[in-house]
Amino acid sequence: MNFQKIFNYQFTAIKDYQNYFVNQTNQKAYDLTMLDELNQNIMLFGPKKSGKSHLASIWGKKNKAIIYNNNFSRIIDVKRNVVVDDFLGISSEENLFHIINHCKLNNLKIYFTSSRNINTYNFKLKDLYSRLREFLYLEINSPDDEMCKMLMVKLFSDKQIIIKNKEIFDFIFKRLTRTHFDIYKFVEKLDRLSLEKKRQLTIPLIKEII
Repeated sequence: MNFQKIFNYQFTAIKDYQNYFVNQTNQKAYDLTMLDELNQNIMLFGPKKSGKSHLASIWGKKNKAIIYNNNFSRIIDVKRNVVVDDFLGISSEENLFHIINHCKLNNLKIYFTSSRNINTYNFKLKDLYSRLREFLYLEINSPDDEMCKMLMVKLFSDKQIIIKNKEIFDFIFKRLTRTHFDIYKFVEKLDRLSLEKKRQLTIPLIKEII
Protein backbone atom coordinates (compact mmCIF):
# COMPACT_ATOMS: atom_id res chain seq x y z
CA MET A 1 0.00 0.00 0.00
CA ASN A 2 1.26 3.48 -0.85
CA PHE A 3 0.75 5.51 2.31
CA GLN A 4 1.75 8.78 0.62
CA LYS A 5 -1.12 8.49 -1.86
CA ILE A 6 -3.60 7.99 0.97
CA PHE A 7 -2.43 10.55 3.50
CA ASN A 8 -0.43 12.98 1.33
CA TYR A 9 1.72 14.33 4.17
CA GLN A 10 4.44 16.76 3.17
CA PHE A 11 7.89 16.09 4.62
CA THR A 12 11.53 15.76 3.65
CA ALA A 13 12.90 12.22 3.42
CA ILE A 14 16.67 11.89 3.77
CA LYS A 15 17.70 8.63 2.11
CA ASP A 16 20.65 7.30 4.03
CA TYR A 17 20.48 3.69 5.23
CA GLN A 18 16.79 4.24 5.93
CA ASN A 19 14.64 7.35 5.58
CA TYR A 20 15.32 10.12 8.03
CA PHE A 21 12.46 12.62 8.25
CA VAL A 22 13.16 16.28 8.89
CA ASN A 23 10.79 18.98 10.16
CA GLN A 24 10.95 21.83 12.67
CA THR A 25 11.48 19.45 15.62
CA ASN A 26 14.85 18.21 14.34
CA GLN A 27 15.80 20.63 11.55
CA LYS A 28 18.59 22.44 13.42
CA ALA A 29 20.12 19.19 14.70
CA TYR A 30 20.05 17.76 11.18
CA ASP A 31 21.47 20.88 9.52
CA LEU A 32 24.42 21.16 11.92
CA THR A 33 25.09 17.42 11.75
CA MET A 34 25.37 17.70 7.96
CA LEU A 35 27.52 20.86 7.99
CA ASP A 36 30.93 19.99 6.53
CA GLU A 37 32.56 23.19 7.77
CA LEU A 38 31.66 22.57 11.41
CA ASN A 39 34.84 21.77 13.30
CA GLN A 40 33.39 21.11 16.73
CA ASN A 41 32.59 18.12 18.87
CA ILE A 42 28.85 17.46 18.96
CA MET A 43 26.56 16.23 21.71
CA LEU A 44 23.10 15.33 20.44
CA PHE A 45 20.37 15.11 23.05
CA GLY A 46 16.85 13.87 22.34
CA PRO A 47 14.02 11.59 23.49
CA LYS A 48 14.23 7.83 23.12
CA LYS A 49 13.60 6.62 19.55
CA SER A 50 13.85 10.15 18.16
CA GLY A 51 16.48 9.32 15.53
CA LYS A 52 19.68 10.16 17.40
CA SER A 53 21.42 6.95 16.34
CA HIS A 54 20.44 7.57 12.74
CA LEU A 55 21.91 11.08 12.74
CA ALA A 56 25.05 9.75 14.43
CA SER A 57 25.32 7.09 11.71
CA ILE A 58 24.99 9.71 8.97
CA TRP A 59 27.66 11.87 10.63
CA GLY A 60 29.92 8.85 11.14
CA LYS A 61 29.80 7.91 7.46
CA LYS A 62 30.40 11.50 6.34
CA ASN A 63 33.37 11.87 8.67
CA LYS A 64 34.82 8.34 8.32
CA ALA A 65 34.43 7.82 12.05
CA ILE A 66 34.99 4.74 14.16
CA ILE A 67 32.02 3.66 16.27
CA TYR A 68 32.54 3.01 19.97
CA ASN A 69 31.53 -0.56 20.74
CA ASN A 70 33.64 -1.80 23.65
CA ASN A 71 36.69 -1.09 21.47
CA PHE A 72 38.45 1.54 23.55
CA SER A 73 41.94 0.26 22.75
CA ARG A 74 41.34 0.38 19.00
CA ILE A 75 39.94 3.92 19.17
CA ILE A 76 43.08 5.06 20.99
CA ASP A 77 45.31 3.23 18.49
CA VAL A 78 43.83 4.79 15.35
CA LYS A 79 43.51 8.42 14.35
CA ARG A 80 39.89 8.61 13.27
CA ASN A 81 36.87 10.65 14.27
CA VAL A 82 34.66 8.94 16.87
CA VAL A 83 30.94 8.28 17.34
CA VAL A 84 29.69 7.25 20.78
CA ASP A 85 25.97 6.47 20.79
CA ASP A 86 24.22 6.71 24.17
CA PHE A 87 27.48 7.74 25.80
CA LEU A 88 26.02 7.99 29.31
CA GLY A 89 25.24 4.28 29.12
CA ILE A 90 28.96 3.51 29.05
CA SER A 91 30.24 2.29 32.40
CA SER A 92 33.73 3.78 32.23
CA GLU A 93 33.85 7.55 32.56
CA GLU A 94 37.64 7.28 32.43
CA ASN A 95 37.46 5.76 28.94
CA LEU A 96 35.23 8.59 27.73
CA PHE A 97 37.60 11.14 29.21
CA HIS A 98 40.60 9.53 27.49
CA ILE A 99 38.73 9.35 24.16
CA ILE A 100 38.02 13.09 24.33
CA ASN A 101 41.64 13.85 25.16
CA HIS A 102 42.86 11.54 22.40
CA CYS A 103 40.68 13.31 19.84
CA LYS A 104 41.71 16.74 21.06
CA LEU A 105 45.39 15.83 20.87
CA ASN A 106 45.02 14.47 17.32
CA ASN A 107 42.66 17.18 16.03
CA LEU A 108 39.79 14.71 15.62
CA LYS A 109 36.06 15.21 16.02
CA ILE A 110 33.54 13.43 18.26
CA TYR A 111 29.79 12.86 18.00
CA PHE A 112 28.06 11.83 21.23
CA THR A 113 24.35 11.06 21.65
CA SER A 114 22.27 10.79 24.80
CA SER A 115 18.66 10.58 25.96
CA ARG A 116 19.68 12.20 29.24
CA ASN A 117 20.75 15.79 29.81
CA ILE A 118 24.30 16.05 31.15
CA ASN A 119 23.27 18.90 33.45
CA THR A 120 21.07 16.50 35.44
CA TYR A 121 23.53 13.58 35.39
CA ASN A 122 25.75 12.86 38.40
CA PHE A 123 29.26 12.51 36.96
CA LYS A 124 31.84 10.84 39.16
CA LEU A 125 34.63 12.31 37.05
CA LYS A 126 34.18 16.08 37.20
CA ASP A 127 36.86 16.67 34.56
CA LEU A 128 34.73 14.68 32.11
CA TYR A 129 31.74 16.94 32.77
CA SER A 130 33.96 19.96 32.20
CA ARG A 131 35.11 18.58 28.82
CA LEU A 132 31.57 17.76 27.76
CA ARG A 133 30.40 21.31 28.42
CA GLU A 134 32.73 22.45 25.64
CA PHE A 135 30.78 20.39 23.06
CA LEU A 136 28.26 21.91 20.67
CA TYR A 137 24.88 20.98 22.15
CA LEU A 138 22.19 19.90 19.65
CA GLU A 139 18.68 18.82 20.56
CA ILE A 140 15.86 16.89 18.92
CA ASN A 141 12.61 18.19 20.37
CA SER A 142 9.51 16.20 21.27
CA PRO A 143 7.52 15.33 18.14
CA ASP A 144 4.80 17.65 16.91
CA ASP A 145 1.70 16.31 15.16
CA GLU A 146 3.43 16.34 11.78
CA MET A 147 6.38 14.29 13.03
CA CYS A 148 4.08 11.83 14.83
CA LYS A 149 2.26 11.19 11.57
CA MET A 150 5.52 10.77 9.68
CA LEU A 151 6.74 8.27 12.25
CA MET A 152 3.49 6.32 12.22
CA VAL A 153 3.49 6.05 8.43
CA LYS A 154 7.12 4.91 8.40
CA LEU A 155 6.66 2.29 11.13
CA PHE A 156 3.47 0.91 9.59
CA SER A 157 5.33 0.63 6.29
CA ASP A 158 8.36 -1.04 7.91
CA LYS A 159 6.09 -3.63 9.59
CA GLN A 160 3.97 -4.04 6.43
CA ILE A 161 0.90 -3.15 8.47
CA ILE A 162 -1.94 -2.29 6.12
CA ILE A 163 -4.11 0.72 6.90
CA LYS A 164 -7.38 0.26 5.04
CA ASN A 165 -8.60 3.83 5.32
CA LYS A 166 -7.90 7.24 6.84
CA GLU A 167 -10.55 6.71 9.53
CA ILE A 168 -8.46 3.96 11.12
CA PHE A 169 -5.30 6.04 10.94
CA ASP A 170 -7.03 9.03 12.54
CA PHE A 171 -8.54 6.81 15.25
CA ILE A 172 -5.02 5.67 16.22
CA PHE A 173 -3.49 9.12 15.94
CA LYS A 174 -6.03 10.77 18.26
CA ARG A 175 -5.38 8.24 21.01
CA LEU A 176 -1.60 7.85 20.97
CA THR A 177 0.67 9.58 23.45
CA ARG A 178 2.77 12.08 21.51
CA THR A 179 6.25 10.66 22.11
CA HIS A 180 8.60 8.83 19.75
CA PHE A 181 8.95 5.94 22.19
CA ASP A 182 5.22 5.46 22.80
CA ILE A 183 4.53 5.38 19.06
CA TYR A 184 7.23 2.74 18.61
CA LYS A 185 5.80 0.69 21.49
CA PHE A 186 2.27 0.90 20.09
CA VAL A 187 3.29 -0.24 16.60
CA GLU A 188 5.26 -3.16 18.06
CA LYS A 189 2.23 -4.25 20.10
CA LEU A 190 -0.09 -3.86 17.15
CA ASP A 191 2.20 -5.88 14.93
CA ARG A 192 2.43 -8.72 17.47
CA LEU A 193 -1.32 -8.75 18.11
CA SER A 194 -2.27 -8.77 14.44
CA LEU A 195 0.16 -11.65 13.80
CA GLU A 196 -1.04 -13.65 16.80
CA LYS A 197 -4.72 -13.24 15.97
CA LYS A 198 -4.21 -13.27 12.20
CA ARG A 199 -6.73 -10.50 11.82
CA GLN A 200 -6.83 -7.44 9.62
CA LEU A 201 -6.21 -4.08 11.24
CA THR A 202 -9.59 -2.82 12.46
CA ILE A 203 -10.76 -0.35 15.09
CA PRO A 204 -11.96 -3.16 17.46
CA LEU A 205 -8.50 -4.75 17.24
CA ILE A 206 -6.82 -1.41 17.91
CA LYS A 207 -9.01 -0.87 20.97
CA GLU A 208 -7.48 -3.98 22.53
CA ILE A 209 -4.12 -2.27 22.95
CA ILE A 210 -4.99 1.42 23.32
